[in-house]
Amino acid sequence: VQLQASGGGLVQPGGYLRLSCAVSGSFFSINDMGWYRQAPGKQLESVAAITSDGSTKYADFVEGRFTLSRDNAKNTVYLQMNSLKPEDTAVYYCYANVRILTVNPYWGQGTLVTVSS
Repeated sequence: VQLQASGGGLVQPGGYLRLSCAVSGSFFSINDMGWYRQAPGKQLESVAAITSDGSTKYADFVEGRFTLSRDNAKNTVYLQMNSLKPEDTAVYYCYANVRILTVNPYWGQGTLVTVSS
C-alpha cells in the first residue's frame, strides 16, 4: 500500500491550495483518511479526518477554512484549504487506515505548504 500526496507549494496569505492523496496497492478497503501537519519546531497535529461514509472532523484551528472530501472510486482524499494564514505553513501528511487482513495506518510522504508574502 502506498500513499502519494501532492498539491503543496508557496501561496500568499489569503490564498488557497488543494492537497490530494491517492492510495494505491492491494487492499480490501479504506476506513478513515485524513491529514496531519507539522510546522517547524512544533509537534505533529491533526488537521482533518473523514470516515468511509463521508463524515468529517476538523481541528479547531481550521475555523471553517478547509474542506476535506474523498473519492472512494479513486481511493483519494482531498483537502481544500482557503484563506490560508502564515501559521498554516507546515509539512502536511496524509494517512489512511487500510484494511488488508487487519486495519493498519499508512502514511504519505508529506507535502510542504508555505504561506508567505
